[in-house]
Amino acid sequence: MLQQTIYEVRITYIGSLNNLRQREPFVTYFSNLKKTIENISSQLALNGWPLKINYSAVYRSLQAKGKYTCDFDVAGHKVFKITITPYTLNPTLTTLGIDEMPTVKSS
Repeated sequence: MLQQTIYEVRITYIGSLNNLRQREPFVTYFSNLKKTIENISSQLALNGWPLKINYSAVYRSLQAKGKYTCDFDVAGHKVFKITITPYTLNPTLTTLGIDEMPTVKSS
């Protein structure tokens, strides 16, 4: 079975501004890391946020830590956090910890 990595992008609203406007985290999935970064960058630019995310930083963080996070703030108050986490679709099949059945010796 073909294994594929997908990337979960989670926007979590944090900080004191979240108390004024309660929002659920927004989650979406991408199958290509480059397209993930391009989409996030374009949405940040369209909404006036600084472009703090680049492909190299995300790739290195995913390799080293297994996820990437970046906080965004206004005037020292955190507003939201972007988290990118890779997941493997169709992982290799395991034995699930089940041992082989012992055979009964017949006499």
